[in-house]
Amino acid sequence: MVLPRLEHVGIVVGDLEAAKAFFAELGLEVEGEGEVEGRAVDRIVGLAGVRSDMVMMRTPDGHGKLELIRYRTPPGPAGDPEAPANAPGLRHVLFEVADIEGVLERLRPHGAELVGEVVRYEDSFKLCYLRGPEGIIVELAERIG
Repeated sequence: MVLPRLEHVGIVVGDLEAAKAFFAELGLEVEGEGEVEGRAVDRIVGLAGVRSDMVMMRTPDGHGKLELIRYRTPPGPAGDPEAPANAPGLRHVLFEVADIEGVLERLRPHGAELVGEVVRYEDSFKLCYLRGPEGIIVELAERIG
């Protein structure tokens, strides 16, 4: 069986507006926003009484999407916004950018902080990890050479 495509990656956040602003500054575009609730949603996610807000964001080329979700009910367990890059679970999302230093400067007012440092990886990319909203690790890659 061939997988047709990856539709999107969902990220649960506490501050939906801050997360939306961060990813918009990175260059993603809002594709849609709305409230999600009801019996069908409860059955899909395996929770009772789901009420949530969501923003679907897409890359400018239209091939990559992030769904940012804020659950109003039921309350969920606290996450660890300081979880290291090697902790089990979905750990980072990578975006290719044209100017890594410029992107970092634009994201810093939105709370972005480098996890390590910007590194030239062989003759192919400049790479770095940064923490965005809710401790989400975002990897930036600038093609070189």
